[in-house]
Amino acid sequence: MAKTQALFPILDQRRISTLARAASEANLDSSGCLTEYRPLPSKSILSKVVSKRKLPFTYAINPYRGCEFACRYCYARYAHEFLELTPDDFEHKIYFKQNARWLLTQELKRLKPGTDIALGTATDPYQPLERKQRVTRSILEAFAQCSGFGLGIVTKSTLIVRDIDLLKEIARRHKLSVHLTITTVNTNLARILEPRAPRPDLRVKTVACLRKAGIRTGVMCSPLMPGITDSRPSIDAVAKAAAANASFFFAGALFLKPCSQPTFFEFVGKHFPAQLAAYKQRYATNAFVSKEYRERLQKLVELIRRENNLGQRPYSAAGSAGDLKPEPVALQPWLPFS
Repeated sequence: MAKTQALFPILDQRRISTLARAASEANLDSSGCLTEYRPLPSKSILSKVVSKRKLPFTYAINPYRGCEFACRYCYARYAHEFLELTPDDFEHKIYFKQNARWLLTQELKRLKPGTDIALGTATDPYQPLERKQRVTRSILEAFAQCSGFGLGIVTKSTLIVRDIDLLKEIARRHKLSVHLTITTVNTNLARILEPRAPRPDLRVKTVACLRKAGIRTGVMCSPLMPGITDSRPSIDAVAKAAAANASFFFAGALFLKPCSQPTFFEFVGKHFPAQLAAYKQRYATNAFVSKEYRERLQKLVELIRRENNLGQRPYSAAGSAGDLKPEPVALQPWLPFS
């Protein structure tokens, strides 16, 4: 049985057992790159967000369980414990949710207008499996048939440009923001840090492509990892790459849950051994960095943002009012990084 009690004591153990049983009984759909793909029966596609972090959205949608991008720092590895799998299975056993469009259509009817919804808070909605399963596209089709919600999408994938037709319609009907995660512009570092995600330069081009289509799109330079990507030159390089097109820019420090520490510490020990002891000490008793470090980082990000004139463009989604006042810059991630 997965050790879920310490993470989420309010969860119904019977519900977890039912979910784990459904996952274990799911038939193999396909496989590739040492990864298995299986369908997961779902009764709901919307998840109510309960957090002390005061996140600016009420509901979250994650079309997939597990993520093939295999980012070394991903906090969402704990989600596989609900399937009675290990965090190491996170990038090798991927589950896709069935009947997503129908479920979402029914659930959206029960939400109040103006409800903020986040797509891709735990796993990337445009990971490689989306090319075949098109679960995320089906979700966007549901949004394109209604109106009045706030929708934020977070991804590292260039595949999102496939859905520009739907995104333009959604931007006309809802308040839409797309967040492209770019942790570093160093291709060699990105390849070992986010093994199967698209190269940073391709993500920068994706931002430009979405902006050209009139989609409000910004860059999320998160997570900032102490001694690895939190230096001024590293953050400034991402900001400069984003400056030509991004609607906004923000960054936040690494959030490292206990279930993610073995994977991340192995990465640090192999590629940044001099930093390993400091990381173990920094995250020994808390998944968050210290208040002092966070404040120091926020000041640096704000300085870089202003120097590159980022975060001040007005909301300009296709078909929406382009004369709205500029929105305030966010120094912490609008969505949890994945």
